[in-house]
Amino acid sequence: MLVKDAMTRRAETIEPGEPLQAAARKMKALGIGALPVCEHDRLVGMITDRDIVVRGVADGQDPARATVRTSMTPQIFYCFEDEPLHDAARLMEERSIRRVMVLDQAKRLVGILSADDLALVDRGLAAEVIERTRDPERLVQGSPFRP
Repeated sequence: MLVKDAMTRRAETIEPGEPLQAAARKMKALGIGALPVCEHDRLVGMITDRDIVVRGVADGQDPARATVRTSMTPQIFYCFEDEPLHDAARLMEERSIRRVMVLDQAKRLVGILSADDLALVDRGLAAEVIERTRDPERLVQGSPFRP
């Protein structure tokens, strides 16, 4: 099975210049906890509800004025839509992440693969990813970018 067979397509995105409050409202409306950040049709980061709280609100930023860029995570973990699903799951385990951006061969965002997506197609594989990403001691140091 390939990544494109399990991923969530047409991920909602936000631009880096948008206010944090806009990101939070979009997440609330969609019932999600993370948004890919895209600029000029290119993926430049990820913003999560936790980023908004820890890097924005806790640091005293005004969510109506501070931009997504100030709190987003610029490191992007990704895989390609035509990769085997097990390879993407291995990346998630190695990097201790529960979601990975899915790109096409032109490196444009086409979806997101989450542990929840894995569970819909292979519960055993999803259980392995979740179990191996639970332990904070397993966090991999170094560059999060794919070669």
